[in-house]
Amino acid sequence: MDNVERLMEFGLTRHEASLYVLLVLEGSLNGYEAAKQSGISRSNAYSALAGLVEKGAAYMQEEDTIRYTPVPVEEFCSSKIRHMEKKKKELMEQLPAKRKNEGGYLTIKGEEHICDKIIEMLTHARERAYVSIYNERLETFREYLEQMAAQGKKVVIITNEPFDLPGATVYLTECRKEQIRLITDSNDVLTGEITNRYEATCLYSSNSNLVEVFKDALANEIQLLNMKKGIK
Repeated sequence: MDNVERLMEFGLTRHEASLYVLLVLEGSLNGYEAAKQSGISRSNAYSALAGLVEKGAAYMQEEDTIRYTPVPVEEFCSSKIRHMEKKKKELMEQLPAKRKNEGGYLTIKGEEHICDKIIEMLTHARERAYVSIYNERLETFREYLEQMAAQGKKVVIITNEPFDLPGATVYLTECRKEQIRLITDSNDVLTGEITNRYEATCLYSSNSNLVEVFKDALANEIQLLNMKKGIK
């Protein structure tokens, strides 16, 4: 993901994001200069600059010609996050409560969405988490696993290489690079593969039967690993 795409995540269009990057590089530009240097048509450039002002990403300077100066990126992003947190709170207060998913099977597609779901599961786990995942990808979730362990929650990790995490129990075994398995609180399970960014697919469920199947499978795997280490 490049900087233009990152800025688009904060609500800017592609033209707006491209011009914002240009403004950061140049300091300030008028509409004509912005169009010429960006290669964007003049009408689209003026529209995008107006959009930057409207969305809080640029200021206008009233001189001989109107010039546009970028709002510092930290200030712009922090303001967006603050406003989104406010809207989130309002939505949580005003939307009707979601009916609990009674053991359904949900398909989650895309690497980013799968990682988001894993983080959500770890963040809301009350007592324990069992995770089987490739070491390289495990680093993505270190912060959340550390938080669980620091709070005295049980963290059991099955991975392919040593993973230093105080308070967690770590088992080493051969595991497929693409595969992910996660159980939290004996209530929720996520399993699947991340083959690439867009085609990754995982299954999530709170179905008690599926959870029990995965718990038994992980327990058996752990028992075999202990036997290999000579632990009775």
